[in-house]
Amino acid sequence: MTDSNPSFLGRISLAVSTFFRILGDGEFAADVLRVRNGGAAAASTATQAATPAPAAAPQPAPTLKEASPDAALQLLGLLQRDARFIDFVEEDIRRFSDADIGAAARIVHEGCRATLREHFSIRPVRDEAEGSRVTLPEGFDASAIRLTGNVVGKAPFSGSISHRGWQVDDVRLPKLAESHNAKVIAPAEVEL
Repeated sequence: MTDSNPSFLGRISLAVSTFFRILGDGEFAADVLRVRNGGAAAASTATQAATPAPAAAPQPAPTLKEASPDAALQLLGLLQRDARFIDFVEEDIRRFSDADIGAAARIVHEGCRATLREHFSIRPVRDEAEGSRVTLPEGFDASAIRLTGNVVGKAPFSGSISHRGWQVDDVRLPKLAESHNAKVIAPAEVEL
């Protein structure tokens, strides 16, 4: 939530604190009146003294894009169809032996892997082997590389690859009919 669009609870908190500040601070009350009438608030000396000057211009909030849940629901449906993924995850496995769980996990793993390979082209973010030493220059892609451990200072950073990461180069999900209900990821089965 950004400062320019506070949440409902944030607005309640703002309203209550503003109410009491208006009662106790005449200059602030005058500023609120000016803003309410379309003018700019005057910067009072008390406000200026209490408000530190910003060190740098604030960065604009990133634009968030809304993800369509249909593709995620479709992938869940494919994983359920090919690997019984949801059946496995929703099963209470406490009553099964480790050997039984391992046998089931092999089947789920095989089906999940086949589904991913059929519908996605996936490759590592980094080509180096895990454990390799690398140096990340200034301006490295922070969405593709997450720094862990003792992160201090600024780039260049030197460290060891603890996980190569994964990225998708291509997605090949089947097209859905307009009438398809993606929320039903596995229909109930009734044997006659």
